[in-house]
Amino acid sequence: MSKEAPELHDAKFSRLLSLLKNTESAVLAFSGGVDSSFLLRALKMAGVRFLAVTGYSETVPEKDIMLACSFAKQEGVEHRVVNTGEMQNELFIANTPERCFYCKQDLFLRLQEIAGACGYQSLFDGSNADDLNDFRPGRKAAGLYGVRSPLAECGLAKQDIRLLSKGLGLETWDRPASPCLSSRFPYGQRITSGLLKRVEKAEEFLRSLGIKTVRVRVQGDSARIELPWQDMSIIVEEEMRCRVTETLHGLGFAFISLDLDGFRSGSMNRSLPEELRHNSSPV
Repeated sequence: MSKEAPELHDAKFSRLLSLLKNTESAVLAFSGGVDSSFLLRALKMAGVRFLAVTGYSETVPEKDIMLACSFAKQEGVEHRVVNTGEMQNELFIANTPERCFYCKQDLFLRLQEIAGACGYQSLFDGSNADDLNDFRPGRKAAGLYGVRSPLAECGLAKQDIRLLSKGLGLETWDRPASPCLSSRFPYGQRITSGLLKRVEKAEEFLRSLGIKTVRVRVQGDSARIELPWQDMSIIVEEEMRCRVTETLHGLGFAFISLDLDGFRSGSMNRSLPEELRHNSSPV
C-alpha cells in the first residue's frame, strides 16, 4: 500500500468529489476494474447523473464483463454493455505500437454518440496518475474525443485508489489488473480471434490453480508464462507442471516457458524504443 499519510489520500479524495460535484452529467467508460469502479462510486457519492458503459469485444475476457455487470448492479447504477469494433479494424489487428489508440478511438466514439443522444455533458474514463508515466497511445484518443480522467487530474495513483476503495468497502480494491488480451502479443504479430481465445483459456486455467495474477504472453507458437516469483513454486512441482504443459499444449501452444523475470505489467513494451516507452501524454 501507499506510504503516504492517510490525510493526503483523504485530501485527494475530497478534491475528486469537489471536481465531480461540478459536473452536471457524464458517461463513464467502465471496465469493472479497480480504477473505474472507484470512480463509479465517487460519481454516485457526488450525486452526478451518469451512465456507466462497458465496451465488449473478443479482446475482453468474459469474466471481466460479468464482473462489471455485477458491480454496476450492486451499486444500482444505470449500465450498458456495447459492442466495440476494433477487431474489424485492420489498423488494430496489425498490432502496431499504436494499437491501443484504435481500440480506444472506437470506444470513445461510441461513448460520444451515447452522450449526444441521451443528453450527457461529459465523458470520463478511469485513467489514474500512474498511467501518465507509461506508454499509453489510448491517451491520444481520449484527447481527441474530449474524454477526461478525473482520477489522474486529482493526482490519484493506483495505490491511492486501492487504499481508498478498501476504506469505502469496495470489493474491487485488491482486484488484479486485467488489461486487454491483445497486450499479450508482441507488436507486429497479427491479432486473431483464435489467439485471443487461446490466451483467455490459458489464463483462466492458471488462475484456477490459485494464481491470482498471471499473463500468458504469445510469441509465435510459444506461450511464455509470467507470474509473481512467489507463485512460481505452484507450477514447477512435477505433477502441476505436467498439468500446465498438457493443458497449454492442448490449446495449441507448441512450446511453453516460465519467465524467470516474473510478472511485469506491460512487459511487451520492452521492445519499444526508450523514447516511446517513456512518452507520457497530458491529461
